[in-house]
Amino acid sequence: MDGRDIGTVVFPRAELKIFMTADSSVRVERRFKELFEKNPNITIEEIKSNLEMRDYIDSHREISPLKKQKDSMLLDNTALTQKEQFQKAMEWIVKNYPLDNCLSLI
Repeated sequence: MDGRDIGTVVFPRAELKIFMTADSSVRVERRFKELFEKNPNITIEEIKSNLEMRDYIDSHREISPLKKQKDSMLLDNTALTQKEQFQKAMEWIVKNYPLDNCLSLI
């Protein structure tokens, strides 16, 4: 499950929490590529402004602010593909949770 308050509010006692981050310029570029297909008139500047505003609002809101929990693993995906991100998460699962525990969850 992903979201800006999943590990802090929705599942605060989850056994594995991953706080994903990336360099802001990379985030802007990724978001631009995603939105450009739907709106070819959108600009990089609009995307950057929107992301900066959203990050500020989310990290400064009174209820459930965006922040990394002490027990979260930090995954900086600036230079990672989606496949590499998945592989890293799976490595953490295998390393931290014995196979017999994982199988009992299925």
